Amino acid sequence: MPSARLETMERRHATVFAKDVERLTPMEKTARSHMAAIAIAYVPTNSGSRYLQQLCKHWAHNLPVEFTASQGTIIFSRSARGADWPGDAVVKMIAHAKMLECLINATAEGQRDGLKKAIARHLDRFAFREAPLSFDWTDG
Repeated sequence: MPSARLETMERRHATVFAKDVERLTPMEKTARSHMAAIAIAYVPTNSGSRYLQQLCKHWAHNLPVEFTASQGTIIFSRSARGADWPGDAVVKMIAHAKMLECLINATAEGQRDGLKKAIARHLDRFAFREAPLSFDWTDG
């Protein structure tokens, strides 16, 4: 059962994805134009900042990435790995004291579902001492 704080955060991020475009970075605004499939997970860990930075550095070799110690944004190209999605997908991660928040904003359900698997697989690799991490995805 999610805590009241987590439920509040879910509502806040649903609002960001649905309405609050002003708060998005220019990179997110560009990739967001065809978004339709959303997912969010709150991953319990005390090392969210470390994992966020490791994952962003890893993907920065091939993808547009912006990150700080507390949040990161990764743009997955619509044609990544030979795919042909309607548009790019945006993954945003936010590190909290006791969890890592992972938000996927994709253009199709298949794209979103593939990203869920990729994020979990990569984070489990970086969090090998804690793996497998708990990903309880909520689709929106």
